[in-house]
Amino acid sequence: MMNLSKIHFELSERKILLRLFDLVFIIVSLFFVSSVFKFDYFEIGNENWTRLLLLITYISIFGSIFELYDLQKSSKLETVISSIFLTTSVTVLFYLLTPYLTPSLPENRIQILYFFLAIILSLFLWRIIYINFISAPRFYKNALLVGEISTIETIVDAFKKSDPNYKIVGFVNCEIIHQDSVRYKGIPEYNPKEILRVIKQENVSEVVVASYNSETITQEIYADLMLLLESGFPIKEYTQVYEDISYRVPVQFVGKDFYKYFPFSRNNKNKLYLAYRRLFDIILSILGILVNLIFLPLILVGNLIGNRGPLLYSQERVGKNGKPFKIFKYRSMVKNAEVDGVVWAKKNDARITAFGGFLRKSRLDELPQFINILRGHMSIIGPRPERPMFVRELSQIIPFYETRHIVKPGLTGWAQVKARYGSTIDDSLVKLQYDLYYIKHRGFFLDLSIVLKTLSTVIFYRGQ
Repeated sequence: MMNLSKIHFELSERKILLRLFDLVFIIVSLFFVSSVFKFDYFEIGNENWTRLLLLITYISIFGSIFELYDLQKSSKLETVISSIFLTTSVTVLFYLLTPYLTPSLPENRIQILYFFLAIILSLFLWRIIYINFISAPRFYKNALLVGEISTIETIVDAFKKSDPNYKIVGFVNCEIIHQDSVRYKGIPEYNPKEILRVIKQENVSEVVVASYNSETITQEIYADLMLLLESGFPIKEYTQVYEDISYRVPVQFVGKDFYKYFPFSRNNKNKLYLAYRRLFDIILSILGILVNLIFLPLILVGNLIGNRGPLLYSQERVGKNGKPFKIFKYRSMVKNAEVDGVVWAKKNDARITAFGGFLRKSRLDELPQFINILRGHMSIIGPRPERPMFVRELSQIIPFYETRHIVKPGLTGWAQVKARYGSTIDDSLVKLQYDLYYIKHRGFFLDLSIVLKTLSTVIFYRGQ
């Protein structure tokens, strides 16, 4: 009947391709250098497979920390170059200095340069190939949107920001009655009778149904969708696609059948997972307190010069199941910052002192919260705890806001590593979407991803 498919790599597939071919290109490059230049520092064989495994581990860990596998960065050479350089440099440094597991430093030190160049050039070559082929427009996924005019703009913008390789080629307004004056000019609108023709003409890979009220879908559209479904054509519901490509739960489009969207992670009741989380929290909080002691002299001097006032302050926050607790932080604002009443903290807030700005950017202001974690009020990973006044305000405006309190709040979280600084209602909505995604999917690998992304935030000095 029509061409039902087009070559397209999903988000998860692109991430696997990036990691897999990074390793393939590195191994081939090292083998080539070893064979041609009599390079014997790193030899690939059955006897030294542990060295290869260690190198792969270092590349994977430091690549994640330095955002080598961030799809937005990886789509442009100018943004991924720094990640390639940092990943290669730190990987080679750690590999050279790992005792017993790696070979002794070669007498001919030029081999270290060969080792470095073999890795960085192989990564660079693969990224050029990826950008020009895998991330090229010919591999974009074309989708046709079926929904109401009122939701089109929000949906198109969300898809465009989340995955530039996911392209909405047009939309069909499923409302029987709509005013002619209401139009969305960002993408072409098609008549419901044109669905089958547009799919063939635009090489559409899937249809996304984005109707807030399924009763608005006309019988004519419904018949065409059933015909496509019976022929094996992918038809997806908007919230499903939104969650898959943005890693957020779109609570603003969840209606009375909310229970379909919140089948929260089984790990929320998994005793083994919860025990591991608590052990993980205790170990890291003890390490965090030790790190705090190391930085304390610097912080004391900086506070004395740049803040001039009390170093510590506590504030009431809402914890698990809505129970309040006192959170501890290093003060980063001027004294009596809320003398005129409680207000939202903003990016580049004038109340933040010069030293306070450094504390926030480096995340050092959060160090005292390891005490909260050790006491069980918080976890290392979870939604950030908010103040009771803001919780009451946001709960009245944003649907399902208090759902984020079914788990312990965290020092860092999915929203903290994925979203910008939250200083408005819209920002809070986005952060809630990320928080609910974490609660819904949380597990060991998502926790590990958050830890690595948090390290990236600290290293690249992006705290706020």
